[in-house]
Amino acid sequence: MSELDEVAAPVLSFDLTTQPWIPVLRQDGAQDELSLRQVFAQAGSLRRLVGDLPTQEFSLIRLLLAVVHDALDGPRDVEHWAELWADDDCLAPVERYLDEHRDRFALFDEKAPFFQVAGLHTAKGEVFSLNRIVADVPNGAPFFSSRMPAVDRLTYAEAARWVIHAHAYDTSGIKTGVVGDDRVKGGRVYPLGVGWAGNLGGVLAEGRTLRETLLLNLVAPSDTPGLSEWEGGDDRPAWRREPCGPGAGPLRRPTGVRDLYTWQTRRLLLHADGEGVHGVVLGYGDPLTARNMHGCEPMTAWRRSKAQEKKHGEPVVYMPREHDPARSAWRGIGSLIAGRSEATQGADAASYLPPRVFEWISRLVTDGELEPGFLVRARIIGAQYGTQQSVIDEVVDDHVSMAVVLLHQRKREFAEQAISAATDADDAVTSLGDLATNLARAAGTESEGPRAAARDSGFAVLGTHYRAWLAALDGSGDPYELRSEWQRQVHRTVGRLGDRLIDQAGDAAWQGRIIAVKGGTEWLNSSLANRWFRRRLDKGLDHSRPSDELLSADSAPAVAATATKGHA
Repeated sequence: MSELDEVAAPVLSFDLTTQPWIPVLRQDGAQDELSLRQVFAQAGSLRRLVGDLPTQEFSLIRLLLAVVHDALDGPRDVEHWAELWADDDCLAPVERYLDEHRDRFALFDEKAPFFQVAGLHTAKGEVFSLNRIVADVPNGAPFFSSRMPAVDRLTYAEAARWVIHAHAYDTSGIKTGVVGDDRVKGGRVYPLGVGWAGNLGGVLAEGRTLRETLLLNLVAPSDTPGLSEWEGGDDRPAWRREPCGPGAGPLRRPTGVRDLYTWQTRRLLLHADGEGVHGVVLGYGDPLTARNMHGCEPMTAWRRSKAQEKKHGEPVVYMPREHDPARSAWRGIGSLIAGRSEATQGADAASYLPPRVFEWISRLVTDGELEPGFLVRARIIGAQYGTQQSVIDEVVDDHVSMAVVLLHQRKREFAEQAISAATDADDAVTSLGDLATNLARAAGTESEGPRAAARDSGFAVLGTHYRAWLAALDGSGDPYELRSEWQRQVHRTVGRLGDRLIDQAGDAAWQGRIIAVKGGTEWLNSSLANRWFRRRLDKGLDHSRPSDELLSADSAPAVAATATKGHA
């Protein structure tokens, strides 16, 4: 290289420990970008992280957790965690830790660029568009419309965030092979699955500050039920391991959460100049199957998979329980706070397992390290993939606030009533949807649209009420009486929504028409549809009204009961 070339190609530098790149939300609502050092130094005064996408925020939190776990070498147990929780300066050792490992947090480095592979290249020397690491949606429509139709450049800070996101949530599909990867066939590597976090229905416990959030999710595996399937016990994050080569490393399981949270699912290298990052080389990295990883991964719920058991010939297989974009967090409260249910073998194995991070918090509140009324925000974050996992269709981001008494192992009645209250709402909305269907049938019109609209309306209204009710379930009152109050509220609310549907049904539904029912026919009009609706609502919310009113409902005309069997 000539002297002129050296001047024209300055050495790039971006130190993640000192340069701002992590977006944060301050307590006053202001947004900022901070370096790793600043994030940990100011964690007690920050509200939370804010990523370019919620999935980016989740992957950044896991990176910070790996740093804290490693810097503090813990928590070792509940007692150690309690000492950290009580110490406002518990994160101070992170500064010395970042000093010690500063060289491995360089975004650009000749030997070990952060979360990248030095010298990574394809046989033809191709450099690809940054679209490959900036998450997008189908039909070529990026989440950030200002970057249409392609991402030409990123700042160093943006690129650092998307590198971490790629390891966590990169799509599957055929990728161009890199030199040195023995999985390459004909210049390509065929689909090996999405980034590790893309398999999960991500669950995060948020406190009032970023410091509280980090500590609440800082599990002690030895004191957390089910977190036992670690190999070797030598738990280290990626930056304390030898830099990755272009191909897959030795096939292994994670050695702990520090290893898992920084698992290198991809091999990539940024291409940059003095103005920013303009391209990337991206390939597959270390594979990691999601099957039966419930003893390793604490930040997701799990479901038993009969299909996987049959496929692999194993007696019990658990897979991550992914989020349904159409189902709000409060409706799935049971998957977060259901009582401990250890995996067993054979037919008696539990159908679902709760997130281990919430079992950890359960241990903390049961042991008295957290007050029962302490509020946490259960945050759910996940990606839904489409077209053979080659694109991200949707990103799920929702939350529900609750007192940790719902996780108390010796006060299970609070969790039971919270779960039952969500079921009350679900059943009531089903009744509302049935009313909309029957009104449409009475008018002789299409019913799927009205039913879906009625359900959406019901869940939207009840969701607001349920979140407020749940936050007040803090252990200070009688959970059974609070449940009864909730049922009365649901009865009133859904009853009014039903009144509105009947008012809007029109003359055709009021006049009605003959419909087929089991055992014959029936004249269905809005009046009969309303009777069926009220009967189902009364029966489902059996604590919502005095017993004499329930008795009156039970003595409704026999014809309505008969018709209900066929259509309500």
